[in-house]
Amino acid sequence: MKYSEQTLQNWTAPLSQTEEQRAENTIKMIRSAINSCDELKTMDIDIFIQGSYANNTNVRSESDVDVCVMLRDTFHTDYAQGKGREDYGFKASDFTFQEYRNLVKKALQDKFRTEYVYDGNKSLKIDENTYHVKADVVPSFQLRNYYYENSLDPNKYIEGVWLQAKTGEIVKNYPKRHKANGIVKNNNTSYQYKKLVRIMKHIKNEMVEDKKTDGDKITSFLVECLVYHVPNNVITGYSTWTETVKQAIIYLYNEIKDGHHTEWCEVSDMLYLFRNRKWTDEDAKQWLVAAWNYLGYGE
Repeated sequence: MKYSEQTLQNWTAPLSQTEEQRAENTIKMIRSAINSCDELKTMDIDIFIQGSYANNTNVRSESDVDVCVMLRDTFHTDYAQGKGREDYGFKASDFTFQEYRNLVKKALQDKFRTEYVYDGNKSLKIDENTYHVKADVVPSFQLRNYYYENSLDPNKYIEGVWLQAKTGEIVKNYPKRHKANGIVKNNNTSYQYKKLVRIMKHIKNEMVEDKKTDGDKITSFLVECLVYHVPNNVITGYSTWTETVKQAIIYLYNEIKDGHHTEWCEVSDMLYLFRNRKWTDEDAKQWLVAAWNYLGYGE
């Protein structure tokens, strides 16, 4: 086995207190930036952390904070089958996403200084210093999904976020639902699920460092979603992490090989994991084989 049981155990730990404090400082500064902006402070904006930090599955190499700045005054919708805006009594807005993104960018530059804030594709990037960590600030509009539950009630929907990347790509996701489902899974596995996610992320990162896998395709997000589909009894059924990791790899590989993965979704249960993504099921299967060999289980 490439890594000792003690190393795997160490990898289950969340961020250190120092890293945690710098992340909290960043979040407070972002909130202050939005609340200090004259144009934004009168809007209904929900500011919340998302991604691995919010889900408590982050490891040191991904300790930057992902903060969503979601506007609720203007929202996008996925309507129930055959329904449209008029059926819910909604009116069109002429406030564009780009206008909103520009306001958020200016507010951040006023707070963090212009040289620390710059455009990414989907987010606004904030560089780190000794007081705060790197941050991805994601301006978004609220997404109201009425389609999933066939709801005709304007107030009954699944909440997600909607944004337009600089490339023009429309992005929809459900970070709050992802977080909630992860908490349920963690509780149902006696808090072992998120520990296993952190171990598997560390393994993936080590493999990327050693050029044994493609980190652009095998993302930390994909790893977390794969572990989400490992049955609870596999996560809790073994006395060592060495065996748990081994059995998780076996389970995931066999499920994908046998075609039982086609309905798998992200942790949010709202978007398919292997449909129109930058990774494929073959990519995931190859990574699992590579991880098996990298860890020395085949020896």
